[in-house]
Amino acid sequence: MSALKDILEKTAKGELTVEEAEKLVRVLAVAELEGVAKIDFNREQRKGIPEIVLAENKAASDVVDITLRMMRESGRVIVSRCSQEHFKVLKDALPKGVSLQVNEKARMAVIKKTDFAVKSTGGKIGVLTAGTSDIPVAEEAKVVAEEMGCEVYTSYDLGVAGIHRLLSPLKDLIMKDVDVIVVVAGREGALPSVVAGLVNVPIIAVPTSNSYGFGEKGVSTLMAMLQSCSLGLAVVNIDAGVAAGAVATLIANRAAKFRKS
Repeated sequence: MSALKDILEKTAKGELTVEEAEKLVRVLAVAELEGVAKIDFNREQRKGIPEIVLAENKAASDVVDITLRMMRESGRVIVSRCSQEHFKVLKDALPKGVSLQVNEKARMAVIKKTDFAVKSTGGKIGVLTAGTSDIPVAEEAKVVAEEMGCEVYTSYDLGVAGIHRLLSPLKDLIMKDVDVIVVVAGREGALPSVVAGLVNVPIIAVPTSNSYGFGEKGVSTLMAMLQSCSLGLAVVNIDAGVAAGAVATLIANRAAKFRKS
């Protein structure tokens, strides 16, 4: 990257201060891929979250082009909302020295150079679901959090229709002293409010589209979570497991940073 080399040379000569160089580097790494996509290679350094490729509604060939370009620059790519065709084409396109990890439930792929290692941050995240149909969204959050160095503890199928199922897993998360809990639910969306009323850590509520009839496709779930009377609870969009994982990671990694210091 000639622009990066220019910044480094000017900094070495004293023509730029370290602070000025840092600002230029932060805005530098946005690349355009043949008119298809503008790729933000520097997102992880700037925000602590990598740019995640959304495969949904994209041609498989475009997903491959974007993914391979990102991998060359950053060493690791996360691809979300993959179809079986996306998985197959990505697998077939992998060059030597690159691994593919597929999470079928989350519909996510993680592609890494073999020498790429995720550094543990010490952040700890709990992920709970109300029902088994909520697991794919929860797994999205889990993949993002683990790829950003957090330790993730999951427990699924704990809905309020059998609330006794919640107590033991929640006690376990409290004993593990997690920094944040992601709670995924559909239908009336009651589980996050219950959890938020029992713990002293931030709760990220994720409504899922697993509802039907009046308020179908997660609308009633989202409204119920937004109306929660339990404090310490924030809500992301319907089926937004990736967004929940990103927010949880920022909270957990920042907590871990100051815990170490």
